[in-house]
Amino acid sequence: MINPAQIRNFSIIAHIDHGKSTLADRLLLHTGAISQREFRAQILDDMELERERGITIKARAVRIHYKDHWLNLIDTPGHIDFTYEVSKSLASCEGVLLLVDAGQGIQAQTVTNLYLAMERNLKIIPIITKIDLPTAEPERVRKEIVDFLGVDGSEIILSSAKTGEGTEEILTAILEKIPPPQGDMEKPLRALIFDSKFDSYQGVVAYFRIIDGKLRTHDQVLMMQTHNQHEVDQVGIFNPNPEVVDELGVGAVGYMNANIKDISEVKIGDTMTLALNPATEPLPGYQEVKPMVFCGLYPIQANDFALLRDALAKLRLNDSSFVYEPESSASLGHGYRCGFLGLLHMDIIKERLEREFNLALIITAPSVVYKVLTTKGEILEIENPTNLPPVQQIEIIEEPYIRAHVMIPTTALGVIMQLCQDRRGTYKSTEYLDTKRAVVTYDIPFAEIVMDFYDKIKSFTAGYGSLNYDFIGHKPSDLVKMDILINGEPIDSLAIITWKEKAYPRGKALVEKLKEVIPRQMFEVVIQAAIGAKIIARDSIAAIKKNVTAKCYGGDITRKRKLWEKQKEGKKRMKQIGTVELPQEAFISILKVD
Repeated sequence: MINPAQIRNFSIIAHIDHGKSTLADRLLLHTGAISQREFRAQILDDMELERERGITIKARAVRIHYKDHWLNLIDTPGHIDFTYEVSKSLASCEGVLLLVDAGQGIQAQTVTNLYLAMERNLKIIPIITKIDLPTAEPERVRKEIVDFLGVDGSEIILSSAKTGEGTEEILTAILEKIPPPQGDMEKPLRALIFDSKFDSYQGVVAYFRIIDGKLRTHDQVLMMQTHNQHEVDQVGIFNPNPEVVDELGVGAVGYMNANIKDISEVKIGDTMTLALNPATEPLPGYQEVKPMVFCGLYPIQANDFALLRDALAKLRLNDSSFVYEPESSASLGHGYRCGFLGLLHMDIIKERLEREFNLALIITAPSVVYKVLTTKGEILEIENPTNLPPVQQIEIIEEPYIRAHVMIPTTALGVIMQLCQDRRGTYKSTEYLDTKRAVVTYDIPFAEIVMDFYDKIKSFTAGYGSLNYDFIGHKPSDLVKMDILINGEPIDSLAIITWKEKAYPRGKALVEKLKEVIPRQMFEVVIQAAIGAKIIARDSIAAIKKNVTAKCYGGDITRKRKLWEKQKEGKKRMKQIGTVELPQEAFISILKVD
C-alpha cells in the first residue's frame, strides 16, 4: 500500500476552453502514463460528445507516477452549467492548478471556480497557459493574477500544453506546494463517493476518495446515507485505464464495484464505510443542487416510453444534478418533466439520450420554477406552465432572479448594458479590471437568460464576453400564461409563462414562427396565441389546393359548381376530424423567438 506522504491529489480549474484537457493530456504524456502512440487530444474526455464539442462534461480521475510519488488528477469541466461537477471534484483534493489563458486573461468562470477552491482552503498554483499563441500577453495576465490573488508574480508558472513548455515546473510545484493527504490508516474506513456510472456487466461503479482507513476486495461496505450493504467485488485505480488492485489506503482515488444492480443505492456525496467496523460520523458530502430549468421530454414513438425511463435512470446515476418525474400531455402522450442546471446541461442530456440510447425525442420549451401565492393562501411551485391555476385564483406570481456578472471588453459596454435592460435587468454596478475589460453586474429574471442570453453575449463581444451568475431568490412579477391554439385546440406543450408587457409581441412572433414550421394540410390550419379567453395573435396556413374541375371542359359551370361545393364540404368535414401533426421544429421554434 502506498504511503500517504507520497500521494498528491489535485484538480485543474479554469474558464471553459482555457486548456484544462490539453494540460491533462500533456501531464500524462510527460510522466509516461501514456505513450506517444496512445496520445490523442482530450484523452480524458472519453464521451464522444465531449470530444466533438471540445468541452469537458464529466469529471474524470487518473493516477500519474512521478519521482516516486503518485499524483491523482481529477479533471473538471469549465462551463457554468457544470459548476456542480467542479465542486464534487474539489472535495477530493488538497490543491488546484488555476489555469488562465495568456490571451484572454481572467474570465468570469475562473473567478467562480477559484472561490470554490478558496472555500475549501485548497492550495492554489496559478499557471498562465497558451503562451505559444500569437495573441498571448503573459506579462499583462501575470499582473492581473498578482492583483487578483495577491500572490508573488515569480510564483506564477508560464506554460504551453501544446509544446510542453513549463510541464516540468508544474509537476515540481505539485510535489512541493500541494500538501499530502491527512488521514489515519488505523481509523474505520471513510471514503467519499464523488461520482458513479452504470456498466452493463458490472452494475454500478462508484468513484471515491479515501479519507480514513483502507478498502480491500471482498470487504463488506455500508453506505451511510442509504444504509445499504454490499460486498466489494473489485477495487481499482485509473492508470489512466482502469487497473484492478487488492487494496487502497488513505488519500487514494479509485473505483469500486459490488454488483449493485439498483442505481438508487449509490448516492453521490455519500460516505462509504465498513459494515463490521463502521465510522461514527459521515463526511460533509455536498450541498444538494437544485435544477433551475425544466422542460418536457417525450418519445416520438409512444412504445419507446419504457426505454426512455430506463435511459433517464442510468443518466441520473452519473449526474445527480439532473432530476425527472413522469408527466403526460394531451398532444404528446406520456413523457417526463426533467430539471437541469442550465440550457447547455439540457442540450447535453438530450443529445446523450439520442446517441447512447438511440431514442428519438421531442423536447418542449424550457421554463423556470415560479412561486404562486393563491387567494386561499397556499404557496405553489410551478415548473410546468400547464399547472398554473386560473387567473382568479392567483394572488401573486414570483419568478426566480439571478445576479449576473458579465465580464466584457469595455468597447462592448453599451451594447451589453442595452441587452441586460431589454431582458428586464436592474443595474447594480460596473467594475473596471483594467483599461480594456469591465465586469457589469445586473439582477435579471432567470427566465430571460434561459433562452439565448449567453449566445448573445458571445456574439456581441466577438467571443470575449463571459457570464457567471448566482441565484438570489424569487421576486413578484406581472406574469401571464400564454396558450397556443391550433384549430381552436390548446396545445399544452407549447404553453408558456411570459411577462405581461412582452406577451403581445411574443405571441405574434410565435404565431409567425409556427406558420413557417407547421406543414400545410388538406384543410386550413388556424394558429392563435391567447391569454385566457382573449386572442392576442392569429394567423392561418392555407389548405393544399386541388383542382377538382380540371377534368371539366367547355362552359359547364353548373358541373363545376357542384364539384366545388363537394370539395368545400369535404374540407369542412376533414377540419372537424383531422389532426395536425406538430413537427419537432414547432417546439424548437419557441426557443428561437426573440
